[in-house]
Amino acid sequence: VQDAASSQDPRSRGNEGSQRCWKEEICRILGEIQAPLSPLLLRLCHWLLPKLLTRLFLSVQLHWGQLEMVLRAARTPKVPLVFLCSHQSQVDGPLLSFVLLSQGIGLPRVTVGTWPSPCLRSLLQRLGGIFLPSGMAQTLSDRDEGLPGAVLDAYIQEVLQSHQPLILFLEEPLASLRLADPARCWLLRVLRALQDGAVPDVLVVPVRIAYDVAP
Repeated sequence: VQDAASSQDPRSRGNEGSQRCWKEEICRILGEIQAPLSPLLLRLCHWLLPKLLTRLFLSVQLHWGQLEMVLRAARTPKVPLVFLCSHQSQVDGPLLSFVLLSQGIGLPRVTVGTWPSPCLRSLLQRLGGIFLPSGMAQTLSDRDEGLPGAVLDAYIQEVLQSHQPLILFLEEPLASLRLADPARCWLLRVLRALQDGAVPDVLVVPVRIAYDVAP
C-alpha cells in the first residue's frame, strides 16, 4: 500500500502532510470495502432469518454428508476456507452465512455486488458483507488499479491470514452462466495472496444453492 501511494506521488515520501492525506484516503477506501461487524445486528439477523425462510419456503435442505466434509476441512490448521458459489438470489449471502455460523465454522466475509442504496450497503457491511472500492468493478485492468487495488489486496490477505471464511459469488443473479467481472476481481486477490506467500494454501469449497422458485 505504501509503494502504491508513493508511486502516485513520489514527493510524499518524508512529507508529513502528504502522508496524512494518503492515510485518510486509505481509510476512506477501506471504509468502502468493509465496516466493523455489529454483534447486535448479527444476533437480530440470525434470529429473523429462520422465520423469514419458513415464510418463503416449505423447507431448506442441506446435504449432511457434504456438510460434514466442510466441517472437517474447517478444522485444517492455518488454511483458510474460500467458498466459490453460484448466485441465483440476493438471499444467497445471508442464507449461506447463517448456515456456516450455525454449524460453528465462523462468520464469513461475503462479497456483495453493486447495491444502489447506501443504507443497505452499510447494513450489509455490518453483517459481514464486503464490497469492491468505487470504480474497481468498472476498471478491471491490472495496470490501472492504483491505490484501491493495493488496499484491496492487503485487506484480502488479512482476511485469509486471520482464517475468516470467504464467500465469493461467481456470477450475478439471473444473469448468464459466466464469470462476472467483480468475481474475477475478487479471485485475482486470492490468487495474489497465494503467489505472494501471504498464506501457504487455501481450501476451495464449491457451493451451489438451488431453489424450486428463486425468491
